[in-house]
Amino acid sequence: MAKLIQYLENAVAHQASDIFIIAGGSVSEKVDGHIRPFDDVRLLPPDTEGLIGEIYSLANRSMDKYIATGDDDFSFSLPGLARFRVNAYRQRNSMAAVVRVVSFDIPDWKDIHIIPQVMDVADITHGMILFTGTAGSGKSTTQACIIDRINKTRGCHIITLEDPIEYLHRNNKSLVSQREVAIDTVDYLSALRSCLRQAPDVILLGEMRDAETIRTAITAAETGHTVIATMHTKGAVNAIDRVIDCFSAEHQAQIRFQLATVLRTVVSQQMLPDKDGNIIPAFEIMHVNNAIRGMIRDNKNYQIENAITAGRGEGMVTMDSSIVQLYRDGIITKDTAINFADHPDLIQKHL
Repeated sequence: MAKLIQYLENAVAHQASDIFIIAGGSVSEKVDGHIRPFDDVRLLPPDTEGLIGEIYSLANRSMDKYIATGDDDFSFSLPGLARFRVNAYRQRNSMAAVVRVVSFDIPDWKDIHIIPQVMDVADITHGMILFTGTAGSGKSTTQACIIDRINKTRGCHIITLEDPIEYLHRNNKSLVSQREVAIDTVDYLSALRSCLRQAPDVILLGEMRDAETIRTAITAAETGHTVIATMHTKGAVNAIDRVIDCFSAEHQAQIRFQLATVLRTVVSQQMLPDKDGNIIPAFEIMHVNNAIRGMIRDNKNYQIENAITAGRGEGMVTMDSSIVQLYRDGIITKDTAINFADHPDLIQKHL
């Protein structure tokens, strides 16, 4: 147990984002996007099994689900150190895990380079807000900053449905109820249906995974709640396509109409390496104005990207313009801008 705690302490001290426990290599950490080993000790399957068993002991959690299914998500805290989000899995018939390091304190949005236009979505008082991006793109941290701003500026009831809980929110001007899937509730859908009877003003939905959860979230947004949800897609247009494609053909027209009515903003983000070897976010922001609302309703999503470009005066930002701004500010290199752009050929000509 002492060796495991030492790994955790070192990861926090190094400001690592993740710890990797995989047979065949050393216990490693990811710092600023780069993986590096803690030591030269090569792990064998019994070693990973022992370390992962110790993690479950620290979390005071049964390994039954993990042993039965080969996958498990949970979180735990070490007082005075940090919170840790664990994904335990099996690979090559051996136990493995990736441990995400989560600070107890919600970071200041300025320190982690979230742009003011993103933080402004905290002022939205009804409708649906989608945060999209690939795994590890910083969606959870951005959402935590949004919830923190709402908590500090508005008197309302915030309910978060997460799997697992990452950041802990203390009651400020708002009351915050945080529910963890598999511990406080069976699944997202059950929790979402129940929370509609719990007088929420703001609902944070960790992930919209299936048609019924999406339908219930849309219904919640239609009834005057603010619903902040996550989708693992890249870009605002892809997020809308993913929502629609979750439904059968005969239901898609109705969902398009409902989504066009309730959707307020889509924020998409990705992480880029800066010149100093750190990572920094780039954002795409789409606010649903009358033009975009009509495009969603009429199944003309291919026109939305041009509408985002034209909506700069309304606070909209394309991913490419965000990346170009980072380049002009001297934060990223030209090669990074081109490699991460949605339209690298156009960006190359532009730069």
